Amino acid sequence: MNKVILISIDGMRPDGLLKCGHPYVETLLKNSTHTLNGRSVVPSVTLPCHMSIFLSVPPERHGITTNLYMPTVRPVNGIMEQVKAADKKASMYYGWEPIRDISRPGSLAHARFIKARAEDKTDRCLTETALSDIRAFSPDFVFLYMVETDEKGGHDHGWMSDAYLACIYEAIDNVKNVVDAVGDTYNIIITADHGGHDRSHGTELSEDMTVPMFFMGDSFPKGKELETASIMDIAPTVAALMGISPAREWEGKSII
Repeated sequence: MNKVILISIDGMRPDGLLKCGHPYVETLLKNSTHTLNGRSVVPSVTLPCHMSIFLSVPPERHGITTNLYMPTVRPVNGIMEQVKAADKKASMYYGWEPIRDISRPGSLAHARFIKARAEDKTDRCLTETALSDIRAFSPDFVFLYMVETDEKGGHDHGWMSDAYLACIYEAIDNVKNVVDAVGDTYNIIITADHGGHDRSHGTELSEDMTVPMFFMGDSFPKGKELETASIMDIAPTVAALMGISPAREWEGKSII
């Protein structure tokens, strides 16, 4: 398999994942190469973290230190640009508008934005849309971004609150649907960008900096626990799986 789906569950702490009560968590641990001690970047804020996931450099290099995008003085190609350069197709599904800046204009074949609102199941809608497009277009790389765990769970009610755990449960339900639908034809990577504490994040506290990461597919031994991993390792791993060139500037290492 040389196609990849990357799922980011915003603000998901490892202990929240284990405590959410979804039975599929045990299946994830059993069927993946994984870590419950993955490292985020400083500052542990959503847009800087996702820029580091896609560009495989820390914020001091890509220059994004808040949730406001600023063009970099020395641009670094990210996953989307490398996929495009390899003449492959990428698609993105997201519920928080600033995340669009992880890709440059013209690098996506398909994209869908559905604004997250308190009364809606935005992540569920985005998951269903992504699966529909996968069946219709079979993109080579898919990014599915789930925001409700962070926005509706952590910020509205507090990290580790019942509402937060319920949002993680819903996110894992979406993950299960993706794996069940296309796990035989796509490698699937599941990660968080950062954790959180109280009703915030962005610090160097372990609650903010520690994230779970799962890698599923033929290249990943089942049940293997990684000793160390960083969110900056995701882009090189995607490139290795897809057989495309990593950008010269990337600092992370493929886990394959």
